[in-house]
Amino acid sequence: MGRAAHLGVDQTYSLDRVNAAGRSGIRVDPRGDGSANVETGLPVLDSLLERLAEYASFDLALEVEPGAAEAEVAEAGSALGRALAGPLREGRGWGSGFMTSAEALASVALEVSDTPLLVSNVDLTEARIGGLGTDVARRFLERFAEGAGMTLHVRLLNGTDTQHVLDAIFKALGVALAGACSEKGAARE
Repeated sequence: MGRAAHLGVDQTYSLDRVNAAGRSGIRVDPRGDGSANVETGLPVLDSLLERLAEYASFDLALEVEPGAAEAEVAEAGSALGRALAGPLREGRGWGSGFMTSAEALASVALEVSDTPLLVSNVDLTEARIGGLGTDVARRFLERFAEGAGMTLHVRLLNGTDTQHVLDAIFKALGVALAGACSEKGAARE
């Protein structure tokens, strides 16, 4: 298992983990400015997570030890979810967002839950994302929801270009997380 630390006033959450799949380290500050340093070994995932941090206004540092690509995706999702579990429970605990990227329009709604679940109408199993032949986004989001302990609904309302679809989803997820991690009773701008 990993160890988690809540570091006082700055609201930074850190987590390091070593398991059979490899090693990961993450630091998240939900009260940041959107700066990110992400190294998962998959440039497309790095870019998406940087976009998520920007739209959530989180400071994010994530490193996943290189290994099998699918294991890297799963570990990145799990690590980010575990790191945000605390801020989600201490904050409002629910949020939603709609975002675009060119022709793509995505909606994300989330809520802290004792029964983690991903519900999505997005099917990218035929798309080759970063050379991977599986639905990378689904795998990441499933592990993210499990790690954070949340119900996560992702809807694609429009879009055909895979990169635009992913970009819209991760931007909407960032907006939803910003709201969910905001202080109870406060609206986050």
